[in-house]
Amino acid sequence: MSALTLAAFDGDDTLWHNEPLFWATQQRFAELLAPFCPADHLAEKLLATEIANLALFGYGIKGFVLSMIETALEVSGNQVPNAVIQELLDRGKDMLAHPAHLLDGARTGLDAARALGLKTVLITKGDLFDQEGKLARSGLAELFDAVEIVSEKDEATYRTLFARHGDGPQSAVMIGNSVRSDILPVLAIGGAAIHVPYAMTWAHERAEPPTDHPRYRRLDSLHELGALLGVL
Repeated sequence: MSALTLAAFDGDDTLWHNEPLFWATQQRFAELLAPFCPADHLAEKLLATEIANLALFGYGIKGFVLSMIETALEVSGNQVPNAVIQELLDRGKDMLAHPAHLLDGARTGLDAARALGLKTVLITKGDLFDQEGKLARSGLAELFDAVEIVSEKDEATYRTLFARHGDGPQSAVMIGNSVRSDILPVLAIGGAAIHVPYAMTWAHERAEPPTDHPRYRRLDSLHELGALLGVL
């Protein structure tokens, strides 16, 4: 295995909490739309709408809110009260301004990578303003040598970024919570990937971990990252 020179980190639900905000808002969404649609059917409709809208809105809170409004109009036959639409908009604004609460071990993991002489890069996807804001509020910006906010995490994106900031995939490791976005595409191009699972995952990001892949590793906490990077 080639010596590592670059450690790339995901942001949402790897370094700071994110999914609980979406979960809480979606729970309230179900309460507001209960007169029009059962919660399980509403969740299915919202997920389908979000995925269909990714090509237009991309990932993030703004697309989530717009998809909730679209779903609310559809399941209510355009009868959803204006007050409900206003509450969804207000909740979206609250989500965008929410503090970036760090996961336990986030700073420790970044410090460990830097102590080993690795270049540290944040590779996160979603809305530019939202991700920039979370990074600023996290207090971690100074620990990154570079920041990349991308519209999608796929093989082509990782090839480009690993070449731009490092020595190619063979010398790079990606650390993140999403098997679909942080693990599988990196392994597919020859990189190493460390999965740090989060307690909850958006349905669109779920996939089976490739536990038999020689460059796949799993950690329960970023507190353990330094020891693993030292032998990877």
